Formats: sequence, C-alpha cells, structure tokens
Amino acid sequence: MKVVLFCGGMGMRLREAAEDVPKPLVPVGQRPILWNLMKYYAHYGHRDFVLCLGYRAEAIKNYFINYDERLTNDFVWKGSSSDVELLSSDIDDWSITFVDTGIEANIGMRLRAVREHLEGEEMFLANYADGLTDLKLDQYVANFESSGKIASMVTVRAPLTFHVVDADAQGSVKQMKPMHGDHLRVNGGFFAFRQEIFEYLGPGEELVEEPFQRLIEAGELLAHPHDGFWKAMDTFKDKTQFEQMLRAGNTPWRVWNGNRGDS
Repeated sequence: MKVVLFCGGMGMRLREAAEDVPKPLVPVGQRPILWNLMKYYAHYGHRDFVLCLGYRAEAIKNYFINYDERLTNDFVWKGSSSDVELLSSDIDDWSITFVDTGIEANIGMRLRAVREHLEGEEMFLANYADGLTDLKLDQYVANFESSGKIASMVTVRAPLTFHVVDADAQGSVKQMKPMHGDHLRVNGGFFAFRQEIFEYLGPGEELVEEPFQRLIEAGELLAHPHDGFWKAMDTFKDKTQFEQMLRAGNTPWRVWNGNRGDS
C-alpha cells in the first residue's frame, strides 16, 4: 500500500527544539521523526510514500536528496571520503513522491491534493507524521481489509495531561480526576482508507471533522484500539521525553531492529 504522510505543519509548539526546521525533521536520535515513521512503515513492507509538503518543503526535499546512509548503517571506509562500501542500506528500496500541498492547507486539503498520486490504489495508509508506535501494522491492515469499511483509525488512551473538573453552579469543585481511562480514547493519527474516502471529503474540509462525521453517520468508520506504545511529538516536552527514552535504550517504536536503542 502507498503511505500518505502529512508533512506541512509548522510545529509552532516545537520552536524551542528547532527554530527553523519543519516539524517532521525534528530529530529522534540520529534521524528525524519522519524517518523513524517511514522506517516503521517500510518494516511492514509499505515503502511507497507520498509526502504532503508545506512549511519548509525544501528542507524535507534536501534531507532526502542529500541523504547520508553512513549515519545509520555499518560501512567499510578505505581511506577516502568517496571510497565507502555500505554493508547495509536504509532507503534504497523506498519510493518517495514529494508534493507541495500549500503552507496554509489543512489535512483534508492536503489529502485531496495528492489524490492523483493514489490512482489505482484500492486502499492506502495515511499519517500525521509526528507520532510513533509499536502497533502491529500488519494486523491493523488485515482488520481493516476484512471490515469492508471505508476508513479506519487507530485509537489510543488519552494522554495523562489534563484533569477533568466537576463543579457546581457556585464554582465549588466536587470532583477532579485525570482525563485518562479505558473509556476515553483519542485519534492516534494512523489511518487506513479506501478510495471512497474522497467521496466524503469536500473542498476545504478538515479530514476528521465533516468527512469523518459523514463516515460515522454511514457506519463506515472503524476504530482500532491500541494499548501498546504510542507517542506524538507535539511539544518540546515530548521531544525531551523521546530523548530520555533513547538514552535508556527504551525504543519500542523501532520494530525494525528488535526495538534496540542503538541505531
């Protein structure tokens, strides 16, 4: 399946991490979060990518144009900067289509802009390009295929960030508890679609608003719960937590190397 990655965001809440770098290029270890996500999909055999570009599109293009395999692969160096024998490769079997979908476009607009690059694909995958997981993607895809639904999304437990407050009319707090629990789940950003999604997506619409509401009313939206590892890089705090996990060798999203923290 082709994989559509929405890479046009500015990452305003990550400016402390990278002042002039698009959000998908903020590093997680030696490589950007975008690379880690693409490596995850490639591990499951999905190596045909469509990147929906926007803010700093040229930076993402240049990253791959000037890609250095030596950073994350073993190699033999024979005394010259140009005399290198790679012992393995990351992306030699990847196909990447770069599409400028506009700086101000929302996710729905970006998806519509790459429709022509999805012709002939009965189904395809899509992602926000800022989250990582250890989701068993093959099982997720198989579940979607067998469901016959038009769209599927991974749902995860709401991050333990905010607290729900119950107060009376006078403002006296009656109860306060973390906004977390088995019953409260949020969109994890890992999507699977059939071509029919474009029949539900109108011009200018945000993907998960009007189109998803239509899918819900038609009974065509599938929720796939995942209770394993999932984490999005939304703020500088998230980046710091990713770095702490790397230092501890705790990298569950690295399904391609047995989840080791060494590459």
